[in-house]
This record gives sequence, structure tokens and C-alpha cells, in this order.
Amino acid sequence: MDSAFGTALYADTDAALDTGASLLAADPSADPEVARRGREFVAAAWRRGWQPADVVRIVRRELDDHHVRLVARLILDEQGHPAREEAGHGPRWAAQLAELDGLAPPPRTDRFSQATAVLELYRLLLRLPALEPLDEAHAPRSSPERPSGDTRMLSRIRALLAKAEATGFPEEAEALSAKAQELMVRHSIDEALLAARTRDPGAPGACRIGVDPPYETAKAVLLDAVARANRCQAVWNEALGFSTVVGFEPDLEAVELLHTSLLVQATTAMTKAEAAQRAGGRKRTKTFRQSFLAAYAHRIGDRLAAVAEAQTEAEASGSQAGGAPGETPGPELLPVLAARDLAVHEQVTRLFPDTVTTRVRGVSDEAGWHQGAEAADRARLAARPGLP
Repeated sequence: MDSAFGTALYADTDAALDTGASLLAADPSADPEVARRGREFVAAAWRRGWQPADVVRIVRRELDDHHVRLVARLILDEQGHPAREEAGHGPRWAAQLAELDGLAPPPRTDRFSQATAVLELYRLLLRLPALEPLDEAHAPRSSPERPSGDTRMLSRIRALLAKAEATGFPEEAEALSAKAQELMVRHSIDEALLAARTRDPGAPGACRIGVDPPYETAKAVLLDAVARANRCQAVWNEALGFSTVVGFEPDLEAVELLHTSLLVQATTAMTKAEAAQRAGGRKRTKTFRQSFLAAYAHRIGDRLAAVAEAQTEAEASGSQAGGAPGETPGPELLPVLAARDLAVHEQVTRLFPDTVTTRVRGVSDEAGWHQGAEAADRARLAARPGLP
């Protein structure tokens, strides 16, 4: 066992991998120890700040579907093993585990192929760098008074967005997206009002959202625009293929849902526009797509910024007008928002003391840029209603 692991895991050659796999394949009695060491590698990833979805994402990025299924089983085994270390994980962690539980188990194969895949996976797990700990145990929670209502609300929002993305009728998609946005904003405002009234605003949390190839820069810009519009901040880790979004929990939920929906809308619009370009004799597919998505992200950012500014002014005017005669007025909106923005900024500074800005690269197709901007103008964005 030690010889197999020492040979395969700490050398990068295929020959070393084959040797280690041959040693493991020839000794079935080593299987329990192989599984135990796999659980140790997974537990070490948690200590370095990784979460289940992060590990699956990097495995999918670097290896293949067979390895994804292997690591999913390994994570679930580690979480359910009696000897695992206890940790204060929150609802996002539980949701990530639930998604893994739905993956099909790895297919049966010969012992050598299986050992090879396991060692390739362990090589990757062993080399995972440390990440910023999100410390989900201290992230803000929804009010305990409405846990089932929160679940139903988010389920309705996801269902509406799924229908909007699947329909082939633009009018129906717009109506479904508008309803989903209405429910999403209502959920966020309910949480903000409750926090202000109970004087228990909590602290900002954080989540990681995958930014997958190709055209990662444009996708990261789109996510940043959605985050800023929802009073969050996004920090992109290009090397590992994700952005960390920092904000209060209802706003994080809004960012995840809206970003996913806009990305699907952008991809659908790009595919149609690209087909029209090809029908006209154009062949520069890659440059067209790159320019299309860059323009889409840029224009969506402008629209979201304008909506956020206008709605902040409208909400501030409404909140400062006070309540009905004889009622005690609630907290003024602008100080509440300023305090939340400051808390988010301080959390980002704590997690990421050193950040740099980046630019969209490779934008060279004029037709792609113009059509991407037009697609962004057609995307459904609803303004936030004022606070009562």
C-alpha cells in the first residue's frame, strides 16, 4: 500500500501511475485502506477551505465524469463515516451533499482501470491549494419563524426560471422571469425588513459560483454585475474556475438564481445569433461568441447599475416619508443599506486582502458585440420595489 501510494501520488509520470495501479489491483485486501485514505484526503480538503461543490467542480474541470462519480461517492462516505471530524456546516453544505446523492454511482470496471482512476483522483485531491474559509457556521440564516415558507418560495422561483429557460416563446419566458424576479425580491426584502426590525442584521456570508470555460472572463464580468446589483461583491479565481460572492444570505440567493438565468438566456440568444451568422456565410465562430458574451455582460452591467441607482433613490424617498400618523417610523433606509454595504466590503477585505482587476480580452468581432448588446437589452430585468 505505502509503495503503491508513494509511487503513484508523489510523481507525475504515467509510468508511476501504472505501477501504483498495478500494485493496488493485485491486492484486493488493500481496498478498505484505499477507501480510508480517500476519506482522509477529502477531510483534508475541508480543512483547507474547500466545500463539496468546490471539490466536484475542480474534479470535473481537471478529470472526467468517472472521476466525478468517484469523488461524489467518496465525499458522501466521508460525511457519513462514524470517525469523521464534526464541523459546523450550514444549509449550503447540506444542499451540496443532497445534489451529490443524486449522482449515479461510478460504473463497474476491471481492477486495474479502477485503481488507475482512484489514484488519478487522489493525486488531484492531494494537490488542492488552501482556499479562503467561508465559515458557513456563522453565516446569516433565514428567520426560524419561516423556514418552510423560505423553502417553498425558493422552490417556486427555481421552477419559474426553469420554465422560462426551457420555453421557445419569448413572451412566455418574459412573463415567467418577471414573476420569478417578483418572488425573489419579495423574499429578499422580507429578510431585510425582519433584520432591521429585530436589530439583528447578522453578518455577511459567502458562496462560490463556478465560472466555466470557455469565455470565462465575460462570464465572470456578468456574475460581478449581478452581484453588485444585489449589494454583493464577487472575487474571481481564474485559476480554479469560480468566483466567491460575498453578501447577506437573501442577496446571495438572488445572485445565484439571477446569474444562472441570465447566463442561460445569453447562451440561447448567442446560439441563435451564431446560426444566423453561419447562414450568412461567416465562419469565425469563436471570435463571434467571445465578443457576443463580452458585450452581453457589459450591457447587462450598465442596465443593472442604472436600475440599482434609480431604485435606491426611490426606496430612500419612500422610507424617509414615514408611516401613517401615530405610527413609530422604521429605520431610515439609506443608513441601513450603508451599514450592510460596509459590512460586505469589510468581509471581502478580510477574505481577500490582495485583489487585482482584469479586463475582457479577445473582443474583436463587431457583429458579435452589437448582437450581444442587443440580446442584453432584451433580457428581462425587473426593478426592486420600494420598501414599505
